[in-house]
Amino acid sequence: MSLFPQQICRRSFLQTGGVSLGSMALADLLRSPAVQATDRQQAQVQSWNGILNPLNSAPRAKRIIWLYMAGGMTHIDTFDNKPKLAELHGTPMPESITKGQQIAQLQGQRLTCFAPQHPFRRWGQSGQSLAEIWPRLGKHCADDMCIVRSLHTDAINHDPAHTFMNTGTMTAGRPAMGSWLLYGLGAETQSLPGFVVMVSTGKYGQRQPIAARQWHSGFLPGQFQGVEFRGTGDPVLYVRNPAGVSKNQQRDVVDAVQQLNSITNRRLDDPEIATRVSQYELAFRMQTSVPELMDVRSEPEHVFELYGTKGGDGSFASNCLLARRLAERGVRFIQLYHRDWDHHGAVKEHSAGTAAEVDQGMAALITDLKQRGMLEDTIIVFGSEFGRTPMAQGNGRDHHLAGFTMWFAGGGFKPGFSYGATDEFGYRAVENRVSVHDVHATLLHLMGIDHTRFTYKFQGLDTKLTGVEESRVVPELLA
Repeated sequence: MSLFPQQICRRSFLQTGGVSLGSMALADLLRSPAVQATDRQQAQVQSWNGILNPLNSAPRAKRIIWLYMAGGMTHIDTFDNKPKLAELHGTPMPESITKGQQIAQLQGQRLTCFAPQHPFRRWGQSGQSLAEIWPRLGKHCADDMCIVRSLHTDAINHDPAHTFMNTGTMTAGRPAMGSWLLYGLGAETQSLPGFVVMVSTGKYGQRQPIAARQWHSGFLPGQFQGVEFRGTGDPVLYVRNPAGVSKNQQRDVVDAVQQLNSITNRRLDDPEIATRVSQYELAFRMQTSVPELMDVRSEPEHVFELYGTKGGDGSFASNCLLARRLAERGVRFIQLYHRDWDHHGAVKEHSAGTAAEVDQGMAALITDLKQRGMLEDTIIVFGSEFGRTPMAQGNGRDHHLAGFTMWFAGGGFKPGFSYGATDEFGYRAVENRVSVHDVHATLLHLMGIDHTRFTYKFQGLDTKLTGVEESRVVPELLA
């Protein structure tokens, strides 16, 4: 129970406040502008520069933009061509491949080979193999991409797989990777959150629910959790002042609340009160910074043509444009969810349609960052929580954890490069296998962090993003 009401009730005030000429004189002094200015500065939490100072190694990147294809993108129809699977289309899947393996909704059913649903071709000078449903990505970005076709994960259903991909564990309540980075490195902005999330939805596939716990700070202080920005209307609810309330009036309200919080914090020394103080200040600054961020009218026409949007429409492309603007303003970790990749049926139509919803936006983002000289210190991550089966589920595909694809660009990753492979059916990662923890370790390394030393004491244990299992930085992926 809060002690603060007891501190300001009439009886407590008379007992502890000492209503006297001396205290009234002190109160008069506290009304002076100089003392108020000092109080305001003390109420503001010092800018967080990260716990790692100095970093464990020289960083290659300053920020991460994670393009999260929620629902489980079908790797076989997008980035992992399997001619043998095409030859065997409609025939029984060999039992030697699937016996004893974990399967989601196809458990106990007849398993039939299901061919890649889109033709593949070679793109760019590097000859990267991508499906033809990626015309802009293939044409403009193939030589920037580092494609890893040998991912595997531990979870076969969406929510635990999302949690594992974001936090390194299927246990709920652990910090997201963006929170870990913000805790370790701090942010380069004091007027915007250091960890921002945006979610878009198209018209294909099943809409994958995305819970806010996917960007929660877990056991880290609350100031490090992600903040969701909406793609249409006000990006943050109540960011604008009510009608008739000026900025100075709002500043007075914030100062008063901060002073009350500071009184309580001096008594309780609660880190969540300190978080509340810092977030009030951030919210006040966001009243200026967020409208400026969202006002894209200053962007030249060729940028709108590049992204295929004027912004503000809630589309994935619009969010990609905002991601570039957030990156320019010092946001450390930006995560864009597009939640339409759950294709249990009509996988040919839906994978083509969903790819079309994201192809131009992400190609534009890479091109835009590259033209501005920002790709070299910005990591782009693209991928899902898992892949899809090479076996048919009607005319769709089921969840699949044993092999899938992710790709990376910029920030120290080797461009125009492919790594790892699944078997000839696309079922299991067999060559240069890469785990989710390996991805996390490699990303941390490029940000200047040794994943084995980056820990937080929780329940008596030195907890880390990459867990207790063996994990490694993948040096072959690095430029």
